[in-house]
Amino acid sequence: MTAFPAEPFDGVQEITVEAAPLAVVRHSGLRLSSLSDVFDPAYAALGRAIADASFSPAGPALAVYHGDPMGVFDLEIGFPVTAPISEVLSVDGVEIAPSALPAGPALAASHIGAYDGLGPAWGRLYGDVAQRQRRGTGDWIEIYVTDPRSAAPAEPRTDLVLRTV
Repeated sequence: MTAFPAEPFDGVQEITVEAAPLAVVRHSGLRLSSLSDVFDPAYAALGRAIADASFSPAGPALAVYHGDPMGVFDLEIGFPVTAPISEVLSVDGVEIAPSALPAGPALAASHIGAYDGLGPAWGRLYGDVAQRQRRGTGDWIEIYVTDPRSAAPAEPRTDLVLRTV
């Protein structure tokens, strides 16, 4: 099963994430309280780069958290791309860099509903890791399948992927 299925995940599913090239805006040393300050500028710059044909998205918007999301973590906000970007792009002072989706085994689930329900959805997914006697790698991926500008607030679909060992 891929990290980008057409249909929502049915409960928690074991998948293998395949490496995929990404175009991302990176932030280091964040806390949850900082998230409201980073997403809009990042997606505005990414949108301008797409409009300028600097790269072509190959899937929905995503965010890759590296580290402990309840503590300090690094964050990559971006898109999978049809071809890797070869250099850092600067769009209105925001740097867009090449990256790759962290590959390997994972547990995945879909959250249907408002973004304020993502915390409890992650909690349920993380609880399943312990039940399956697995360990997280520190790579947490949110895939924003539904464009929030085109869906009613209760309808967005966000796929959650937790890399495991």
